[in-house]
Amino acid sequence: MGTLFYGGNAQPIDIDDRTLAHLKVVIATKLRRGESFTLSWTHAENDEPGRSTLWVHASIPLRFSFDSPEPEQLSPEWVKELAESANSSGGILLVPEHIRSSQKR
Repeated sequence: MGTLFYGGNAQPIDIDDRTLAHLKVVIATKLRRGESFTLSWTHAENDEPGRSTLWVHASIPLRFSFDSPEPEQLSPEWVKELAESANSSGGILLVPEHIRSSQKR
């Protein structure tokens, strides 16, 4: 389980390593371009019910922490899907990866 530390919030956001790796690529690309956006997700089953949204801006401290020392192999399709949502008025909506049936073998 990876962790996203954002701003001065003492409570980190737990996100699995694979999802966090994909999210990191999209967030870094947006911030490198000087683009701010929102990031939204539904709370995990073991958390309080509901959903959360962050305003992501280059001036707000951000740190990605991964449990695994090895980097994840990224899915270009999932990166593209997250990037397209980042460019929408609703911002990134953190959704599960869609794995094609040919990749499940």
